Amino acid sequence: MEENPNLALRIAAGIFFTVLLITIVAMLTMSSQDATKQGQSKITTITTQISNTEYNTYNNASMSGSQVLNAVRQYMDQEHFGIQVTTGKGATTFYGNTFNPNDGTVVGGPKDKNKNISTAEDPALDTYVNPSGKYSSRVVRDQNNVIVGLVFQQL
Repeated sequence: MEENPNLALRIAAGIFFTVLLITIVAMLTMSSQDATKQGQSKITTITTQISNTEYNTYNNASMSGSQVLNAVRQYMDQEHFGIQVTTGKGATTFYGNTFNPNDGTVVGGPKDKNKNISTAEDPALDTYVNPSGKYSSRVVRDQNNVIVGLVFQQL
């Protein structure tokens, strides 16, 4: 008869420890999920910052005309990206995609891309970008905070 109470106590203790172990594992799993979500959020932020680093040199900076031409050559072929250049003669030209410089809305599709830089290199045209000229620059973002273009305005 003494074996039955001991057996019942051992079974009860086993059940208690099993429930306790399951509870601890569940709590650890939930807390690790929260930590994982926070980590993913931080990684996304860092990735965005790193991917936008190449455009930081153009954000509210003063550039020479040769730097403007280099930027046009470098970025006009990118998908969903454009460069707006306004010369001292008042001519405004888009290279790559055309976009609204106020809200970053891309206007037109891949067929509408201007990939002809020769107009910026011909001194006889109003769209000529003087390599020794000074330009102010800024980065344009859309409503999703994605960089869609660069704006250069001759000073």
